[in-house]
Amino acid sequence: MTDVATLWEVGLPLAGAAGGLGYAKVRAPQVFWSLVGLPVTRVRFAVTYHATMDVCGLTVQPSRLRAFMVRHIARRPDVQPVPPKVRRIRGTSTGLRVTLRLPAGLEPADVMAASERLRHAWGVHSVNVTETKPGFVELRMTGYDVLNRVRMPRRRPSGPMTVPVALREDGTAFVRDYLKVPHALTLGANQTGKSMYQRNLVAGLARLPVALVGIDCKRGVEHRGYAPRLSALATTPEEADGLLDALVGEMEDRFDLLSDYGVADIWALHEDVRPAPVVVLVDEVAELFLTATKKDEERRDRMVTQLIRLGQLARAAGIYLEVCGQRFGSDLGKGATALRAQLTGRVVHRVNDKQTAEMGVGDIAPDAVVTVLTIPPDRPGIAVAGDTSGGWSRIRTPQLSATEAAVICLAHAHLTPDLPSLAAYRPVLPDGIGADPEPVPLVKPDPATA
Repeated sequence: MTDVATLWEVGLPLAGAAGGLGYAKVRAPQVFWSLVGLPVTRVRFAVTYHATMDVCGLTVQPSRLRAFMVRHIARRPDVQPVPPKVRRIRGTSTGLRVTLRLPAGLEPADVMAASERLRHAWGVHSVNVTETKPGFVELRMTGYDVLNRVRMPRRRPSGPMTVPVALREDGTAFVRDYLKVPHALTLGANQTGKSMYQRNLVAGLARLPVALVGIDCKRGVEHRGYAPRLSALATTPEEADGLLDALVGEMEDRFDLLSDYGVADIWALHEDVRPAPVVVLVDEVAELFLTATKKDEERRDRMVTQLIRLGQLARAAGIYLEVCGQRFGSDLGKGATALRAQLTGRVVHRVNDKQTAEMGVGDIAPDAVVTVLTIPPDRPGIAVAGDTSGGWSRIRTPQLSATEAAVICLAHAHLTPDLPSLAAYRPVLPDGIGADPEPVPLVKPDPATA
């Protein structure tokens, strides 16, 4: 009886602890990782590091001086290959960060090519390699699938045109920084999370002192809820044609302003005279390319030309493009490839054809096309994000309903700038909504006092 009682007293807590850890692994993976996964991974990394780097081809032959010292001073006949030197190991709530100093003969691309083998060797969910400075890389390991339940990090980058939109698979925030990536293209089939991405983007921009311009040729079904925060809205191709002309006129007025002050960018102006930045949200860009008559072709060519002009020139004037669509290919018509070339940022959700995936990321990160085509249909919101630097990563946007996005836009309606050149396209709102007691108009200086 004593043995049975002792076994019961010892076994019951152990069984409870094991059951609790099993529950945490499924329901609270962050807790499980902090208690179990992180310590185990650190030990596994320390024990197998040299052997793993060797079999993955991430070692180099030592220098002659090192070989001489090993043989004649340390008195060891064999000289081991040299792996990258570990400079720092830091655990996080989602994974492990390891900073490596690369020896002569290795480059970051070598480590990136071996990331999948490193992931399996150390038993982590993913390994992302980032070059921090010349000769140094950071291994960003994630212990579990952080994209399964999106929880945005508490510490987020901040800036005048910075919006955290989604979560990267390495646990960091995916940020739209318009000062670094002024124009972007977002693609995705129906029910892939494309609209969710746009809602998170608009909700973040609504909190900033920027002007939002919507072009939604589906009669405004996507952008109508943002109307209290929009400075202009076009819901038909005819309205879009006029609005794009007005935006080009606004851009030219801002160039006159920059010329008067002798600067090349609106961010070099004093805030008292700096015009409000403008973000142009284009939903279903294919609608601007489709034509039915000869007259429609003329309008299409004019709109596409204006979009390309904005993409080429408008960054300095503080006008940025967010182009969105289900499909994007050269068969859309003249100007599609030229427009794509101006859209530096790319976010591609699951698509229905390979050509759209190639048009989205094939020109900036060819190896990401396969990842786009293998996004599972039962995980909406997952996408591949990249830019012309060649880097890319998987991201997922948090849940945000259309009603929640509309409430955020309404709550920040007072931030909507007054742009006289776009006044004809300002959405008509009920009395009392979106009223700004002190609107900030575009200020054009007197050249004599500039």
